[in-house]
Amino acid sequence: MTERTDSLFINSIAKGMRLLECFSELAQPLSLNEMVTRSGMDRSAVQRLAYTFVALGYLERGINGKGYVLGKKILERTFDYLRSVPLLERATPLIVDLQRESGERVELSLFDDLTIIFALRRQTKRQTYTTTLIGRRLATIHTASGRSIMAHLDDGQVDDILARSDSRPLTGKAVTDPDRIRTLVQQARSDGFSMASEESMLGEVTLASAVLDHEGRPIAAIDISGSLAEWTKEEFARRFAPLLMSATKALSGKPGLS
Repeated sequence: MTERTDSLFINSIAKGMRLLECFSELAQPLSLNEMVTRSGMDRSAVQRLAYTFVALGYLERGINGKGYVLGKKILERTFDYLRSVPLLERATPLIVDLQRESGERVELSLFDDLTIIFALRRQTKRQTYTTTLIGRRLATIHTASGRSIMAHLDDGQVDDILARSDSRPLTGKAVTDPDRIRTLVQQARSDGFSMASEESMLGEVTLASAVLDHEGRPIAAIDISGSLAEWTKEEFARRFAPLLMSATKALSGKPGLS
């Protein structure tokens, strides 16, 4: 791990965060040796950081004291973030109403450059546990939400996102050709919503529409997802696109959202 040399950057804090990020891909306890390997730091530094995080509650020892897992203190910081974002407070009743009216999974994701990150999710029916958790990140270019957001950027910004994206598609049906993605973004500009079919999960269709701040900048998106065993793509769009766009229109343009 290369240390930054700018004077205001505190490398020791960055190392600590890097240690916590070792848990991002594996839902299991990590041994000290595994954290050394995954963090790229020396054993002494990892041992001292792990000890400190355990003392503070951001790491805990695994079952029977084997390995380390993320601590419950992490959830407190998640709570702090969620209650501090006005957009999420204002969006929650809209998401609840939209889920009740549609009977399908409804989510709000925040735009974070090359990725979107889910901040509100209301599921229905039986769905995979990890796909319904907040905090999950997906590539902007490979999602209906991301492309609905890109539809409100200029062509230069769209090209910049495409040029810097290096994410791996989640399914074999994900659209990866840059020109095809540009076409889908242009279609979303025309329709007011974007559609993705089996790009994040096989058998699933998703519609998404962007939420704009008071200056017209895209900051988030709301999506509705359903099963292709129950809907054709055309039927799903015809049924739910008007509801979706009504919700994002009601939320967009308000001061203090971003």
